[in-house]
Amino acid sequence: MSQPAPGVGDPTNEADLDQTGRFVIQPNGRVRPLSPHLQIWRWHITMAASILFRVTIGAASFGAIIVLAWIAALASGPEAFARAAEWAGSPLGLLVGFGLTAVLFSFILNGARHLIQDTGSALTLKSADLLSHISIWGALVLAVLFWAALFASGRVSL
Repeated sequence: MSQPAPGVGDPTNEADLDQTGRFVIQPNGRVRPLSPHLQIWRWHITMAASILFRVTIGAASFGAIIVLAWIAALASGPEAFARAAEWAGSPLGLLVGFGLTAVLFSFILNGARHLIQDTGSALTLKSADLLSHISIWGALVLAVLFWAALFASGRVSL
């Protein structure tokens, strides 16, 4: 935990100024926050994968609201469903659909990444980086391929 700072009462010492106990004096005498934050940690692909996975959880919540609205339109009758289908076929609706497809593939790839790492495999820096790259870029590649197939088959058009 935190250790008392040498020279307690020194107004230039960050550990003395902080009354919350969020700073700690390291063995080398440097004052550092108790919990690491972005000023200490450098950006890394595994950190980016973790943050993006949390962002996709929020996007999936937004997607769930859209699905509920679609079900409500379906239950409300043919006119309401036609309006919902028209919106889904609009450029904005297609963009949202693409984003939600990328979220779905991100869930699948991140789930696979976590499953592999939960077994104790792929925990070296090189393999963890590779799985993180796959979970980030693979979701985008799979979403593009999926939507290219939809457009090529004629199921979706602008």
